[in-house]
Amino acid sequence: MRHFPVLPAPARPAFLRWAGLALGLVAILAGARGADLAGARERLLGGGYTEVIREAQAELREGAGNTEWSLLLIRALLTTGRVAEADAALQEALGRDARSLRLRWLGRDVAFANGRPEEAQARLEEVRQAVRNSPWMYRSPPDLVIFGRAALLLGADPKEVLEKVYATAQKADPRLRDVYLARGELALEKHDYALAARAFEEGLKQLPDDADLHAGRARAYAESDRKVAQAALGAALERNPRHVPALLQTVDNYLSAEAYAEAEKGIAAVLDIHPGHPEAWAYRAVLAHLRHDPVAEQFARAKALAAWPGNPRVDSLIGEELSAKYRFAEGAAYQRKALAADPDHLPAKARLASDLLRLGEHAEGWALAQAVHERDQYDVEAFNLVTLRETMDKYATLANEDFVVRMAAPEVAVYGPRVVALLRRAHDTLAAKYGAELQRPTHIEIFADPRDFAVRTFGLPDVAGFLGVCFGRVVTANSPASSTSPTNWEAVLWHEFCHVVTLQLTRNRMPRWLSEGISVYEERQANPAWGQRINPSYREMILGEDLVPVGRLSAAFLAPKSPRHLQFAYLQSSLVVEYLVARHGLDALRAILRDLREGVEINAALARHTVPLEQLEPAFAVYAREQAERLAPGLGWERPEAAVFLEEGATEFAAWERRQPDNYWVLRAKAQRLAAAQDWAGAVVPLRRLVELYPHQKGEDAAHRPLAAALRSLGDPAGEREALRRWAATDDEAVEAYQRLMELAAADGAWPEVRENAERSLAVNPLVPGPYRQLARAAAAMGDDSAAVVAWRTLLQLDVPERAEIHHEVARVLLRRGDRAEARRHVLLALEETPRFRAALSLLRELGPAPAGGLAP
Repeated sequence: MRHFPVLPAPARPAFLRWAGLALGLVAILAGARGADLAGARERLLGGGYTEVIREAQAELREGAGNTEWSLLLIRALLTTGRVAEADAALQEALGRDARSLRLRWLGRDVAFANGRPEEAQARLEEVRQAVRNSPWMYRSPPDLVIFGRAALLLGADPKEVLEKVYATAQKADPRLRDVYLARGELALEKHDYALAARAFEEGLKQLPDDADLHAGRARAYAESDRKVAQAALGAALERNPRHVPALLQTVDNYLSAEAYAEAEKGIAAVLDIHPGHPEAWAYRAVLAHLRHDPVAEQFARAKALAAWPGNPRVDSLIGEELSAKYRFAEGAAYQRKALAADPDHLPAKARLASDLLRLGEHAEGWALAQAVHERDQYDVEAFNLVTLRETMDKYATLANEDFVVRMAAPEVAVYGPRVVALLRRAHDTLAAKYGAELQRPTHIEIFADPRDFAVRTFGLPDVAGFLGVCFGRVVTANSPASSTSPTNWEAVLWHEFCHVVTLQLTRNRMPRWLSEGISVYEERQANPAWGQRINPSYREMILGEDLVPVGRLSAAFLAPKSPRHLQFAYLQSSLVVEYLVARHGLDALRAILRDLREGVEINAALARHTVPLEQLEPAFAVYAREQAERLAPGLGWERPEAAVFLEEGATEFAAWERRQPDNYWVLRAKAQRLAAAQDWAGAVVPLRRLVELYPHQKGEDAAHRPLAAALRSLGDPAGEREALRRWAATDDEAVEAYQRLMELAAADGAWPEVRENAERSLAVNPLVPGPYRQLARAAAAMGDDSAAVVAWRTLLQLDVPERAEIHHEVARVLLRRGDRAEARRHVLLALEETPRFRAALSLLRELGPAPAGGLAP
């Protein structure tokens, strides 16, 4: 999507009209310098706040009163929490330089820090009046940036400010840090992260050592590229180890990784600089909430609000962080507190809208999203949500007492009932297994367009890599129509519904690793072909250095080294759950979930029902390595050097064959070479050996596919069919195997096998006609008329060319069941498609004349 929606050009505010001269004439700032002003600026940016305070106070005592020194002094005092002194320094500075736009703008921060929001608003009005009355006085680039910031708060069009104010200031002084910060912060406020990144990066080209710009860049990449964000955050702290915004970002990261001890250290570091910092105390309130310590939570919140009791940003931040931990109900409650303090606080309104949509409270959520969009038509997330709602209003709905399923209307008609049936099985299995009483109904939303899925799930359209997401009561998922590779949608929905059970059972109070681990584990329990299993790559990771301690396992999802490491985090989490159940029983796992529901911390719950973490971690590591060693134990797993597989390594390869004839890597390479040479008989030997010793391998690297292909090329249908059957039983996404088995079984009249593989195929892609044709034939041959009719009617929804034949077949089955009226309707529909269809005409004669008042086609 574009960064800014196209809108009618708004009327220019009077503020901008009065400032026309300031926009057209720009002069280079000629401020006073002082003894070591440039050095003091560098020390302030580097975190030498106390030193700058002493230096500025000395300069102001001894000098004639330099505004530049006053600005440095006030900023340093604010950063260190000496807000009353900052207030006094501001008043003294304004007494010397009442016309300074930058002093009055900084006065807003001073007023807010001292709990005087009305005065902050008055400072904004002073800036407006000053520019309106004397525009020629405020032509410098720094003043233009102040003017632009004020104009935005007064309702100016953001695009106009960017193009006519900030661009002018940047052109006049390309090294002015303020303009890049203003541009980046505006884009972040509008959730346009690409535009924000561009602003901060342009600034860093001019000012590569600016910690503020590095910290801004970290925020811009926080949602899209965590590695870049972490590097930028590190760069900010390298240049200023006491940079408060960067330290707060590290706290946020630690919270996301469930590294709560490290988050507390980050908070302490901020409070060491600024003992009353509202955001630091808000984060401490979040930690207390997560520890289920309401007394500490209220104390920290009171400290955050001490200077300004009506500060809406405190409760909004607490709510935002709780929602990031999937505590949407608690997050929404805090957003309502923020709005009670300031009904016009737009960030709280937007976050509340998001929370409500994730809680399934759609009416209020969509209304709030619309209200945010109307107030700020440049907010990208609000614009995306409002646009998405227009799309979702056209979706069809299937509903019962337990589920509300929303899908694109054409897809509902094709496989909507299959979705509902799968969810019913998952509900009956998992809710009973874990003893969960679920809030009704669960909302399932399946999106044909992956961009719509991303907007509904994340607020932005360009977030890829997710098949489905569960918020507790609401599940969002990508449609099979959007998949670029075979994906078993039934396994996906089973996984997500397991999240519904465990998240509701614990009131969303469970660590990421446990939530994902149970869902992957339950996939394997439901169907041996579903879910992740140890494979050769994961075997190497487990036996190598990639096993993550259980206490840090949630962090493995946050910033994985690679996509493979992210998938490994899911597998390892499921192995931890498997280990807990195997060693301590399912009752222990259920007891852990109940404790989490009551606010018990995960490590305490584990210790209470299994063993303490310091015992669990090494015991699990042993278990994981045992499982890895048990993978195809008859195979050799030593991996030869890459050169062995090259043409010039033939001698070494032959030596490996002699020494380790059952080496996995050697057998694979040998099979690939023989298949490439079309030596099918030769290729079958190593491929059969691989399948014999590693029968449960799934995925692209498994030997099943090439073995079936080699046997087919050799004209061995029995051997091919056996290879296909083993492949299909092992791999839940082996569409090629399912299709070929349907062909072979249909030719032999083995209808149960046809039906089984048609169902398997539809679990991967329910939007193609082939499996329904085979399913209809098989069901009819097996005497299951109801299933045959359903399959044929689904084919009609797919608009296949053989519509007349399908109507005829449906009519034959309905007549056999005694439903003459419905049979007649389908015969007439067949003849409507093909008027000279002899079989349909014959069946119509068999049906005889229509009864009086009979149905027309």
